[in-house]
Amino acid sequence: MNRKKNFGRSDVRRTPEARPRRGEDTRTNGTSSVRSSVYGVLPVLEALRANARKIERIIVVEGAREHRLGEIFDLARSNGLRVDRVKKEDVARIVPEGANHQGIVALTASASYASPDEILDHVSETPLLLLLDSVQDPGNLGAILRTAECAGAEGVFITERRSAGLTEAAAKTSAGAIEYVKVAKTGNLNRLIEELKEKNVWVVGTSADAKMDYTEWDWTRPSALVMGGEGTGLHRLVAENCDVLVSIPMYGKIESLNVSVATGVILFEARRQRDRKT
Repeated sequence: MNRKKNFGRSDVRRTPEARPRRGEDTRTNGTSSVRSSVYGVLPVLEALRANARKIERIIVVEGAREHRLGEIFDLARSNGLRVDRVKKEDVARIVPEGANHQGIVALTASASYASPDEILDHVSETPLLLLLDSVQDPGNLGAILRTAECAGAEGVFITERRSAGLTEAAAKTSAGAIEYVKVAKTGNLNRLIEELKEKNVWVVGTSADAKMDYTEWDWTRPSALVMGGEGTGLHRLVAENCDVLVSIPMYGKIESLNVSVATGVILFEARRQRDRKT
């Protein structure tokens, strides 16, 4: 078998039955437009700092608290961006109904997803990746992206169907992280798992019924964490194709954590182990 890239795992071999069958690869090429505005103080600030895509102009509500916007105004001025002051009702026509825009909106060129290969071809020797199996709430997706960026995950993969996308609501909840973390769509999560295994990345799924505690896994290995969707968890075949399943023990009366919280718990355990090793 030809290996596209070796991420450093050579101490353990899988048995053939642990490998999923190849399926049709229907991944997108990463050109999908997802939004044309960013709203909220921190998301706009991070969009300006990252300079990852063209910002056309900044819109500020008349009477917005100026002391919170100082750095935004400075960056806009240094980049020659136009700043328009408008009435509150005018901003309401731009952002989603009920959105907490905090008095500021940046009109931008549309963002794009990365391609799966763009992420996989540029990861470290011991990557930490995140796969989301049908996370449908944009608020959860945004919170997960914020956690993934803070924990140093090198890429996030979401499914094309039955998943939230990089909407304005997800961008707002991500608090600017969406400008930094790479997100790719995949049409076939099981095929992606197969590809990760070929690259010697361990695929770690999550399940409330798993016997292994999430702290017992060696996260210093090249690892891809797979999180299930709200209420449903991992799909059966996805769970079967993971190398191992781990769980987070619950001590109260509630049986499970919100998916974004659970993602944070596990990713920062992975980071703790990796920092301790260095």
